[in-house]
Amino acid sequence: MIISMRPHATREQIKHVCDRIEEFGYKVHSIEGEERVVIGVVGVGDVTACLESLEATTGVERAVRISAPYKFVSREFKPEHSIIRVNGLEIGGDEFIVMAGPCSVESERQIMETAEGVAAAGARMLRGGAFKPRTSPYDFQGMELEGLKLLRKAKEATGLAVITEVMTDSDVAMVAEYTDVMQVGARNMQNFALLKSLGGCGRPVLLKRGMSSTVKELLMSAEYIVAHGNPNVLLCERGIRTFETATRNTCDISSIPVLNELTHLPVILDPSHAAGKRSIVPALARAGVAIGADGLIVEVHPNPEKAVSDGAQSLKLEDFRAMMRQLRPYLDLWKDARLSETAAAV
Repeated sequence: MIISMRPHATREQIKHVCDRIEEFGYKVHSIEGEERVVIGVVGVGDVTACLESLEATTGVERAVRISAPYKFVSREFKPEHSIIRVNGLEIGGDEFIVMAGPCSVESERQIMETAEGVAAAGARMLRGGAFKPRTSPYDFQGMELEGLKLLRKAKEATGLAVITEVMTDSDVAMVAEYTDVMQVGARNMQNFALLKSLGGCGRPVLLKRGMSSTVKELLMSAEYIVAHGNPNVLLCERGIRTFETATRNTCDISSIPVLNELTHLPVILDPSHAAGKRSIVPALARAGVAIGADGLIVEVHPNPEKAVSDGAQSLKLEDFRAMMRQLRPYLDLWKDARLSETAAAV
């Protein structure tokens, strides 16, 4: 349930409410605004007695049940958009954020050339895999720690924030040391041990939708991370597996407005994995801007023909520059729509 405190409720009143919640055996999560505090309550069992008790408590304006199974990530818990702050950026706010880079970090020359190229074209974050989950055990698995060090070097040279994938809960601390955003790949969306560990990693998390997962399942996985202490989660639509074979995956573009209705978390589109073909990526990117995503994560490589992974869907640097130019009129419309939403919420 959600407890909305009265405007300017005292610290003593807020603490008393939190103490009462804990006496009933539930956990407390609070969000502090400029004028009021909202307290989230989660736990197992019937909350009726707790609800009735809190409604009569001094300082409480209202107490309501949350009907969605995903409590903390739902719009019921937080009606306004969440803004995730990364390296001076605000994802989910008034700027559309583009993340770009290679599928895998392959060498210092490759990652530095890519980082400099995408930064010059307007990307704000550098993506690159140091650890790579591959379908075949014989394929390139990533440079691991050396790859993380190269990503940090690229960040120092360009100022781009870094996002990279973490694959196991035992690697969380090491990856967090070198990156700004931890990525959970589609194969790990329901790796609950990993999700729990990311709750305490101290870094924002980009959570990719599983290949055969529903929107509800994606939100329940996000709930794991938030419930374990990390509210800074980005959701990523990267295409789902269907009967269609013309593309690598089927881009569920409608999931973006659906997620915007159901959750306050920012939503990112990955057109590269959704398409599997570089020729289709710019069109999907434009669709993502038009339909209300908060950003894109795009695969870019200086020489895709020689890429050790995902070369077919990786844009060349000149293609990425062209895509960024093509996005400009769509971004103008996006900004107008975002400003209108902000004004309507005031």
